Amino acid sequence: MKVESAEFRARLLDIIEREGLVEAGRLVPEVTLDELGIKSADVVMILMVIEEEFDAYIPVDDALSNAKTLEDLLNALMPHLSKSAA
Repeated sequence: MKVESAEFRARLLDIIEREGLVEAGRLVPEVTLDELGIKSADVVMILMVIEEEFDAYIPVDDALSNAKTLEDLLNALMPHLSKSAA
């Protein structure tokens, strides 16, 4: 079953909103994680929920470690989630 990337993104944004305690209206691609108040401990919690909900393993690689904006974070996550849905 191939899940569309738009569906992945919507689910990811929902998780980030819920777990990061961020209002949905603030989740725009260019916003930084710092501006959202998302700290490294929050990212860990968000990743754990994503791994559970998508039944995927997400290694903390360079792309994920260097993510500064919401778009960076989504782009770092998508390849790992695409593999789990293939």
